[in-house]
Amino acid sequence: MSRLLPGVIAMAAIVVASNILVQHLLGPWLTWGAITYPISFLVTDIMNRVYGPAAARRVVLAGFVTGVLCSLVAAGMDKTTLRIAVASGAAFLSAQLMDIAVFNTLRKYNWWLPPLAASVVGSVVDTALFFSIAFAAQLAVLFPADDVSWANEPVRLLGLGPVLPLWISLAAADWLVKFAQAILALVPFRIVVGNLIQRRAQIH
Repeated sequence: MSRLLPGVIAMAAIVVASNILVQHLLGPWLTWGAITYPISFLVTDIMNRVYGPAAARRVVLAGFVTGVLCSLVAAGMDKTTLRIAVASGAAFLSAQLMDIAVFNTLRKYNWWLPPLAASVVGSVVDTALFFSIAFAAQLAVLFPADDVSWANEPVRLLGLGPVLPLWISLAAADWLVKFAQAILALVPFRIVVGNLIQRRAQIH
């Protein structure tokens, strides 16, 4: 378990930071949490490459538990709603497990393909689940106490495209950040994985 501790700590730190930073806007479509959260896919992919899928799942579970605790604290402070908490937990767990599955399927290919494909697919799952569960008007019947009418106001997609509910622009901007970070994360992935594998070889 000690070998996974850095990954567990990193994942927990990312989840906590993202839960705090999501409350602060970064332009009309994003929050600061959108910048920190995608790093969770990098942590999962590093754990998967170096220690295998079972270890990566343990790190993800630690992140999920941390997220649930953050939601409980935020709910007690009236900083979140049940609907957003459910959306966040479902999206995180589903997306990270999908990331692990895709990575594992592709792990025998070029070093850059598994983390890139896994992060992109995981990001699609995460964004689609979170924003639809949290804000789609069609699911309002499941959460009658949560008013999300503001998220369904018609606006141009990212201020430029067709008129759609606001939450779709929020989702699109969020996914674009995740996609960009999936590409940028290839550099630290290569460096950290190389260092960890070298260290394990020296120990053994």
